Amino acid sequence: MSDPITITVYSRENCHLCAEAKETIQRVSEETGTPIELSEIDVDTDEALRERYGERVPYVMIEGRPAYKYRVDEADLRDRFDR
Repeated sequence: MSDPITITVYSRENCHLCAEAKETIQRVSEETGTPIELSEIDVDTDEALRERYGERVPYVMIEGRPAYKYRVDEADLRDRFDR
């Protein structure tokens, strides 16, 4: 089995798009059998993060690289997991 793919979701409380993004990531991971390590960071807990991301959440990083803003592209995520 391969090492899990590290995914970070920058989000905030009561963000329906953030919840949707996490659900999509989890579902695609399960459906493809791709191990992931999913972490979530609330941008409102840190002034610098709040300034950096503002309303641009969810902001998804895969292996430390920007991947998605606002919505996770499910087809693209499946392609990334297949690589």
